[in-house]
Formats: sequence, C-alpha cells, structure tokens
Amino acid sequence: MEAVLKNLASTAELLTVAAHSDAVEQWDKQTLTRAFQWARYCEHVFNRFHNNPATRRIMEKQLQLTNQSLRAAFPGYTEISFSDLSRCQHLLLVGLLNNPDLPCSILKILFDSPVTTKQSEYQDVTGLCSHIIQCKSACKVLSPLTGVSTVGADAEVQGVMLMERLGALLSQSGKASQTEHFLDSVLQGCEGETEHFCQVIAAALLTTKTSAAQTASQDFLLDWLQNKHSELQHLCSALHTTLLTDLAKKHLKFRDAYCGVLKKWTSDMEYSISDGEWVQTGTNQTVSFKRLTEHFLALFEAYPAQREDVEKELNALKISDGDFDVRGLSVWGDLLSALNK
Repeated sequence: MEAVLKNLASTAELLTVAAHSDAVEQWDKQTLTRAFQWARYCEHVFNRFHNNPATRRIMEKQLQLTNQSLRAAFPGYTEISFSDLSRCQHLLLVGLLNNPDLPCSILKILFDSPVTTKQSEYQDVTGLCSHIIQCKSACKVLSPLTGVSTVGADAEVQGVMLMERLGALLSQSGKASQTEHFLDSVLQGCEGETEHFCQVIAAALLTTKTSAAQTASQDFLLDWLQNKHSELQHLCSALHTTLLTDLAKKHLKFRDAYCGVLKKWTSDMEYSISDGEWVQTGTNQTVSFKRLTEHFLALFEAYPAQREDVEKELNALKISDGDFDVRGLSVWGDLLSALNK
C-alpha cells in the first residue's frame, strides 16, 4: 500500500507539472507515453479500490497531503480528489493542451494520424487528440439535436480546440510571439490539407464568444490571418460564400479583409480578347470574373451597408481608368455593371 500511495502522490505531481510547469518544454514522445501510462495506472487504482471504503479513506488522506504541498508551490493549482483518478488521462491531456509552454513537437504527436494498437486504447499516444476529434465528430453527426454545421463536424471540433489552445497561450503575458509560432507550425503541419485548415480557421472564428479571453483569441487569429496574405486569399477562394459572409457578419475585421481580397483579385485581372472575358493574370488564377461578382453580391446581401461604400470606391477607380462604359476597357467599370444588373 505504501508504494501505491507514493505512486498516487507522484501522479498528482505529474498532472500539476503537465498543466502548470514549463518543464514540459523538455518532454519528448517517451516522456509523454510514460505520463499517460501513469495516468492509466491511477485509473486502474480507482477502479480497483473505489468500492473499498477503508482503502479509499487512506488514499484520500494521501491526496489531501499532496494537494497541500502542490497548492503552496503552484498558484492557481486545482486540487485532485479521489474521484478524479477515474479520469486521469483526460486531466493529463487537458492540462497539457492548456499549458502555454507545451512544445509544438508534442502537439504534433497528439494530433498526428491515430495509431491502432491491440494492447490497450491509447497505448501509443500518437494521434490521441485525433482519435478524440473523430469520436466527438461522430457524436455531432449522429446527434439529432445538433444543427447542421457549415464547416463539417471534424473542423468544428478542431476549431474549438484551436480556440482553447490560443486562449491558453495568450493567457500568459509576453506569449504573442509563441502564439504566432504555434499558428505557423499548425499551418506548416497542414501542408497538403490547406482546404481543411481553412475550415478549421473558419470554425474557430465562428465559435460563440463566451468570454473576453475568447474574443482576444479570435482577434489574434484574425490579425495573424491578415498578415498571411496568401493564406487569407486561399481561405477566401476555398470557403463557400455562405461561410465567408457568416464570418463577415460576425467580424468587422474579417469583412474589411475579405473586401480587400476581392478588390485585390479585381486589380489582378486583365481583359482576354480571345475569351471575351476578364481573367486573372499569371499562373495563379484564383477566381473567375463571374465568381468574383458572386462574392461581391453575397457580401452586399449579407451586409447591405457595405455596398454603397464599395460601389463609391469602385466608381472612383473606374474614373481613374478613364471613366469608359465600353466593356473590356476597365475592370472596375465592368464589375460595377455586373453588380447592378
């Protein structure tokens, strides 16, 4: 019993380090795996002894002593009760994800493709978060009470997790650069899956704001996105106009950025005599003139107040081109005509 009590105290300390200490910066896959092994050990202890009143009292007393020492060492420490032992893996994972010092290498392990093992669920920690996302997504799809998501169940769950991670990073003063690095790492890790990444970003920005911290996280994400010009343009071309207008309704900052992207696309067009249409220059033809018009009309329908200001600006640009009303001479003039048909 003495060894079991010592192991309980050590695991409580482990959970605290995972949630509150910068020691996690030194963790690697082996450390992560061993941490979850200890968490599973405590769950096993709970399952074995929770119906044994005498043993349970002894363990509760040990946890009280451990809580006292940890509370003195870690401000904001949340005490661990005997019943918490039944969900040690969950507490460990949540603590890690909310620790702003958790390195991107550990996040990558947790979010990689799940590894199937016959020995035990989560025996290999690789893809642990991905496994949870799959389960939560299935619940959302199967639940008749859940509204239809415009971004997809996977992206919706990942968007919530992204907001929680950003909140944890931004809660620490002086972590702006680390938060940017985290987002850059996520973007790099999504190479080849940029459309899904755009869905996750949209889901994160559409998450219902429940606190000032969440508002700050969404503002930070918007600022980061605006500084990633190519990613912002890709997001605007990859997402459905309905989703883009939802974002524009919710975030003034996104509405302005979205409108800026549309004007950038327009300025990049030249008239093709052979096609009898405006086309984008260069090899990266993001959007057609027809599609561009649809984007503007969707934005105006969602936010009518934007129309007057945008049309004034387009008219000024048309005048700067010579104020011609002949098709093919000014992309701004032809855009205005298309918008007012």
